[in-house]
Amino acid sequence: MMLDVRNLRLHFVVRHNPLARYHHPDHVIRAVDGVSFAVAEGEVFGVVGESGSGKTTLARTVLRLVEPNGGSVRCRGRDVFAMDKAELKQFRREVQPVFQDADSTLDPRQHVADILEEPLLIHGLGDATSRRDRIAAALGRVNLSASFMERHPTELSGGQRRRVALARALLLEPALLIADEPTSGLDPLVSTQMLSLLLQLKRKRGLTLILISHDLATVSYAADRIAVMHRGRFVELAGGEAFEREALHPYTRFLFGLEARLPDAPLLEGVHEHLHEAEEGCSYLHACPHHLHDCHHAAPPLREVSPGHSVACHAQMACART
Repeated sequence: MMLDVRNLRLHFVVRHNPLARYHHPDHVIRAVDGVSFAVAEGEVFGVVGESGSGKTTLARTVLRLVEPNGGSVRCRGRDVFAMDKAELKQFRREVQPVFQDADSTLDPRQHVADILEEPLLIHGLGDATSRRDRIAAALGRVNLSASFMERHPTELSGGQRRRVALARALLLEPALLIADEPTSGLDPLVSTQMLSLLLQLKRKRGLTLILISHDLATVSYAADRIAVMHRGRFVELAGGEAFEREALHPYTRFLFGLEARLPDAPLLEGVHEHLHEAEEGCSYLHACPHHLHDCHHAAPPLREVSPGHSVACHAQMACART
């Protein structure tokens, strides 16, 4: 197993003005709230949901860029949060991110060659000549010529900057790539090219890929399995091939346009969409047209309803029992 995540939790404390705390106590936002999943070697695992659902925070926690409040992440059997400095350095070679905002990770003052050389220098790989050859080869893998090494990020298009960020991730020969919104903000043609490139690299190099996106069509096409995330929790997990046809959770069906939210349900995005400490019950309760009495009092666990298909919904479980 490449990655095994169990009951992962990351909570943020939001503190109010000290003068207002008497009437408005601090509250806890559960950005990642008891998430469990496993990713097999060579699998494409998709995570979808609206902005603010916790997808990027989940990725950052798996990468150990932030420390969780509980749970575990094991990569090829090793506990990521128990790694010492040397083990963590090796983990960062094996598991590489491609972040959504490529512009913020590419120093506009440096040439592309210097940007791509940095991870090789950090890990002490090769001499100056071999590093330059390695950089040229990495650019070739993402369909950019070696001439791009002499350019600055500001001279590149958005799609080219994404490719440079991907080339940097590939330089260390990772086994697992975590791509956060790799096609977001790109025009349809460039978006298709980027997705095709990722899948081509996956096939040729045997990469394991976690694909994070709010674009259900992209993830449904590319992923072997898909998890739907809502307010810090997985609400559905199923195979990608027939995902739309077999979607059961009301939130998943809303994302596909198969049914509507309740008319008075708020359409909010961002941090306030996460569950707060005082809340109980289903995270989708106030928008769900099928809610039951149980939905107000207990969060539904993710349960298997058919082989490879799990859903966290009291209404669906009630249907399964009848």
